[in-house]
Amino acid sequence: MQKIIRGDRDALGELFAIYRPRLWRMVTFRLHPGLQGRIDADDVLQDAWLRAVDRIDHFYKDAGSSSFLWFRSVVIQTMLDLHRFHLGAQKRASSRELSIESVWSSGSTSSCLAFHLSDSARSPSSNASHAELTKQLDSVLLGMNEVDREILALRHFEALSNSEVARLLNLTEQAASVRYIRALGRLKQILELVIPNAFEEKDEGGRMKDE
Repeated sequence: MQKIIRGDRDALGELFAIYRPRLWRMVTFRLHPGLQGRIDADDVLQDAWLRAVDRIDHFYKDAGSSSFLWFRSVVIQTMLDLHRFHLGAQKRASSRELSIESVWSSGSTSSCLAFHLSDSARSPSSNASHAELTKQLDSVLLGMNEVDREILALRHFEALSNSEVARLLNLTEQAASVRYIRALGRLKQILELVIPNAFEEKDEGGRMKDE
């Protein structure tokens, strides 16, 4: 860490490499569906790395007690700029982007959750298309408490630790943990509402165990 504070780019690169899998996961989750096939997570991380190098002099002041969250903030800002560049007015009109404070917006988190949940939540008996199911989930998820929704995204999809979530959202660790458990329960209710029987156990053949 001291090497980075002294401006050692190789040391910064080593740390970035350690965090890269986690950052890649975050980008994959947060990347707008409209950019799928146009840019990928590796493109975003390459741009973010160049920004991190440019900001190495701010590392000590901005990283605080979590160097991972510092890299994450750089990647988030990179994604914001890429979204605006590639999607332009369409992205701004949808209100699904970062807020002025560089925190991922409530609407954007909802749409990302809906997009990825629709892949895993569809049952074989569901006739809903991916787009239809995503729209349904998004509509219901928007009624969820926005902090709980963000905690769910951070813990479940970005795989942040409870302490990292608490630090990022300015919560106590106990509060972050309680809200995560509450969010999981609410998510189960939402999925059961949109996709009945989504949580019933199936055997290896895909049939309900009580059949």
